[in-house]
This record gives sequence, structure tokens and C-alpha cells, in this order.
Amino acid sequence: MWTFTAVVYREEEMYVAQCPEVGTVSQGKTPEEAVDNLKEATELYLEEFPLEEKKRPFITTFEVVPVVKA
Repeated sequence: MWTFTAVVYREEEMYVAQCPEVGTVSQGKTPEEAVDNLKEATELYLEEFPLEEKKRPFITTFEVVPVVKA
């Protein structure tokens, strides 16, 4: 079993969920529905395009100082 990241945001009337490690995207009426749909989309994607463990991408974070305009 692999663990992936879901980035969820609201877009108009729907929630969009993206998996940055694989590139899959889905949507739903609630954040939970969007993630459930993303899980299904990712499982289907990986059936067709399996990832190799050594080539699996990873997620990290970084900080940016906001620019204040005068």
C-alpha cells in the first residue's frame, strides 16, 4: 500500500482534488467526495501506468516571503 497526497480546493460549486505525485485530478460536491473520487481515479491510473518504487516522487514544502508593494 502506498500513501499519496491530496490537494483539495474549492472551484465555484465543486471541490477539486489533485494528487501531485501522480498527476491525477478529480472533483466532488464535498471535500470527502472529491478525495474519494481522486482515490478511484488514481487506482485506475496506476493499473495502466504503475509506478516503480525507486522512481516514486516525493512531496516537500518551502517558504516564500511575500512581497509588499508600496
